[in-house]
Amino acid sequence: QVQLVESGGGLVQAGASLRLSCAASGRTFSSYAMGWFRQAPGKEREMVATITSGGSTNYADSLKGRFTISRDNAENTMYLQMNNLRPEDTAVYYCHAKGRVINVEGAKAPDSWGQGTQVTVSS
Repeated sequence: QVQLVESGGGLVQAGASLRLSCAASGRTFSSYAMGWFRQAPGKEREMVATITSGGSTNYADSLKGRFTISRDNAENTMYLQMNNLRPEDTAVYYCHAKGRVINVEGAKAPDSWGQGTQVTVSS
């Protein structure tokens, strides 16, 4: 497991940009597949973007072109650059680290989640 702390959320107007940060503890941050998820009131938690330990990225189709996920392994930090924010982007954004595989049969350690950071976009 890795401990995760998000920051960078806030209240902004539509069209503004925010950069979320996820600071991770531990000495093996670079080995974790990670991602950003979000959950709006009354909605299911949804995947925003993921990034593998090797830096390969994947995005929710609706967010491609506006959001960019990245990681700085030297700083044990993952980022989500959010541009052209819309009111429908309002949600709590969570940092996630996929549990590491612990044996050759595929058993995994528990996933890790941050506490979340609120992003509110006004029209």
